[in-house]
Amino acid sequence: MAQTYPERTTSLMNRTLLPPGPPPMPVVGNTLQFRRDPLTFVRGVQRAYGDIARVKLGRFTVVLFSRPEYARYFLVENARNFTSSEFNLSLRDLLGEGLLTTDGDFHRQQRRLVQPAFHKKRVEGYAEIMVHHTTQLLDTWQPGQRLDIARAMQDLTLRIVAKALFDVDLETHSPQLGRAFSDVIENPVHLAFSLNGLPLDLPFTPYGKHMAARRQLDSYVYGLIAQRRAEGRDHGDVLSMLLDAQDASDGATMSDKQVRDQTMTLFAAGHETTANALAWTFYLLATNPHVLEKLRAELRDVLGERAPALDDLPRLTYLDQVVTESMRYYPPAWTVGRRAIQPFELGGYYFPAGTVAMISQWVIHHLPEVWGDPEIFRPERWDPVNSQKVPPSAYFPFGAGPRMCIGMPFAQQEARLLLATILQRYVPRLVPGHPVVPRPRVTLRPKYGIQMELEPARSPVAVPASAPVVR
Repeated sequence: MAQTYPERTTSLMNRTLLPPGPPPMPVVGNTLQFRRDPLTFVRGVQRAYGDIARVKLGRFTVVLFSRPEYARYFLVENARNFTSSEFNLSLRDLLGEGLLTTDGDFHRQQRRLVQPAFHKKRVEGYAEIMVHHTTQLLDTWQPGQRLDIARAMQDLTLRIVAKALFDVDLETHSPQLGRAFSDVIENPVHLAFSLNGLPLDLPFTPYGKHMAARRQLDSYVYGLIAQRRAEGRDHGDVLSMLLDAQDASDGATMSDKQVRDQTMTLFAAGHETTANALAWTFYLLATNPHVLEKLRAELRDVLGERAPALDDLPRLTYLDQVVTESMRYYPPAWTVGRRAIQPFELGGYYFPAGTVAMISQWVIHHLPEVWGDPEIFRPERWDPVNSQKVPPSAYFPFGAGPRMCIGMPFAQQEARLLLATILQRYVPRLVPGHPVVPRPRVTLRPKYGIQMELEPARSPVAVPASAPVVR
């Protein structure tokens, strides 16, 4: 539903005043409140202090902007006036100078280099790999088996991105590499989350776990690069493309470090977002049985007993709505940050160069004035009629503008094909009593995983006439 917002008027006084915000404690500011429960904190700040609010995280003042048009202002309309690299220090430890951690001309150059891997026809060509690896996994599952669906999706999507983009079969390596990626993400060493992350490189410290995981991942990726250079042949994949890339001006090729950084970035980003989106989708389906049964009915009508293929996706309209709504409810990337290069005015306030802005998908995806009933998991809000009522930039799970996730088409296709393939064979049901708690790190992960029991998908289903069950 479209919404008109009142605009503040700029005054001379507002050029010196900060927006309102929660009172900070000495030295630490609002950091302890933020670390205790980031999701509740940022939504609480927006409700209490408005759509432009100030918080103090240690020595940094951060301004939280919580309107769809503000998201568009930072991410699309004025993207070149804002940098993001300062907010990716923990990622830079792992990813180096990759697409997620660079800005400016270098970022644009690297993006152009990697873009061919995500052209429409190329991504469509990955569909068979996605379904094949999912079917392989399903062949190892057993009726009644209990598993952490979040961990299972991490391993599956890592295997898919390895095969699709790097022509590597991770059948024996994906659990170990998946755990290594998790250890890096769960034990950040630079963010406000990591006050306990003292630089003690011991196996039982967060810093030690982070460093051990980095060494393991580096060993694998550098080994893969060395193997490919020794082979000297084109595999027709992204790694071959990176190894053969030449600068148009001087013909220089990429160093092993540059190839490593882009490879690590695509490995990490290529599986993390989709894995989390799928885990949360299974959780939402399990807690909203009316939606689950309606989706299963569509899958049975369109697919019968067979696994899905790329050509089926245009007809699986409710599947598309389910995944879209899941990524609204639990956006895999829950916030983005920007720092101003030049001063700017917005919402009646003047902000100097260096202002740190936070734009949270978690907050904007749950604004009642935008969504009406944001706490209800309702895929129908994305049908052809209702989706037209969503304001521009109110929904941005992959970011927006020139830094929008380059792998968005890959992730969207993968999430739909994997979900459909799994539900053709099994219906994961929540294990009673297992706590499911969102844990915001770089991405929005389930803190304790999501324990589910596998129920075989046997007979045709009928959509119950009762109202949908909601969280």
